[in-house]
Amino acid sequence: MKEGIHPDYPAAKVSCACGNGFVTRSTRGDFQVDVCSSCHPFYTGTQKLMDAAGRVDRFRKRYAAKPAAGEKAAAEVPAEAPAEATPSE
Repeated sequence: MKEGIHPDYPAAKVSCACGNGFVTRSTRGDFQVDVCSSCHPFYTGTQKLMDAAGRVDRFRKRYAAKPAAGEKAAAEVPAEAPAEATPSE
């Protein structure tokens, strides 16, 4: 490596919103993150849904028990009453 052309790379403390913290190296110094490997759903295997104004509940209610297309069409059309026989002359 050439001397004098590389930036300083000191230790930096990273703090997560979940309370976890670790030390790494960075040119920008100490900083905070919203999600880390201790709380990210991909790494933990848990799902965490952030419900903003009931959007998740609205989505689940809308798509939870939606009948299939064939069942829906059959349910909407009432059974036809048998046609009355008209006397023919």
